[in-house]
Amino acid sequence: MRLIKRIIGKIIYGHAVANRFLLRGLVYLIESGILLAKSFLKGCFLLFSMGGCLFVLLLIGPLGARLLSHPVVLLVLILIVAFPILGAVLLTKLSDYQEISSRFLFGLADYLKSPEGKARRSYRYHAQAYRTEKEEQARRERERRARQQRMWEERFRQWQGGFGAGFGTGYGAGYGTGYGGSGSAAANPYVDFKSQYEKSCAVLGIPVTTDEARIKLAYRKKAKQYHPDINQSPDATEKFQEISSAYEFLNEDNIRRYKGMAG
Repeated sequence: MRLIKRIIGKIIYGHAVANRFLLRGLVYLIESGILLAKSFLKGCFLLFSMGGCLFVLLLIGPLGARLLSHPVVLLVLILIVAFPILGAVLLTKLSDYQEISSRFLFGLADYLKSPEGKARRSYRYHAQAYRTEKEEQARRERERRARQQRMWEERFRQWQGGFGAGFGTGYGAGYGTGYGGSGSAAANPYVDFKSQYEKSCAVLGIPVTTDEARIKLAYRKKAKQYHPDINQSPDATEKFQEISSAYEFLNEDNIRRYKGMAG
C-alpha cells in the first residue's frame, strides 16, 4: 500500500510540474496579447491624433462599410478593443489558479510519497492561505511604496529649500536648475531619481518611455531567466535581486513622476 501511494505521489508530482509549466505559459501568452492589443490601440489613437484622414475616409467609405459588415472582421475588432480589460481579469484569475493548484498538487504529492509528520491539506486550505498571503503582500507593498514616495518628496522639499513640492511645478524646474544652482549635482534628488529610473529600465532592458504593462512583461522575462531555481549561475541570485529591485522602483507613482520630470 505504501509503495502504491509513493507511485501515485510521483505521478501527481509529474502532473503538478506539467500543470505549472502549461499555466505559466498561458499566463505569458495572455500578457503578451494584452500588450499587443494595447500597442495596437495606442497606434490607432496616435494615427487619429496625427490626422489620419485617409484612414477615416476608408472606414466611413464603401470599403470600410464592407469590412465592418464582415462578421469575422467585426469580431476581431471587438476582441482587440475588449481584450485589455477582459484579459486583465482572466490573467488575475488564471495566475491565482496556477499558484493555488500548484501548491495543492505538490503538497499532495509530497504527502503521498512521504506522509510521516505531514498533514494532508485540502484545495480550499491552500486557496485561503494564498489569498491571505496575497492580501498581506499587497498591504506591505502599499506601505513600502508610500514610504518610498514620502522619502522622495522629502528630498525634493529639502532641495527646493521649502519653496514647495508641487508635483506639476517642482520637478522640471528643480531638475534643470537646482533652484538657483545651490548644492551639487550629486546631491540633487532630481538627478538621483532620473539616474535610478533610467538604470532600472536598463536592468530590465526597456526604454524609459515604456508603460507599466511592458515593464511587467519585461520583469517576468528577466525573472524567469535569472531565477535561482532555474539558473544555476553563481551570480543568478544577485542578478535576480537586481531585477526585482528595478521592478519595484518602476512602479506607477515613479513612472508618473519621471514623465513629469521629462516633460
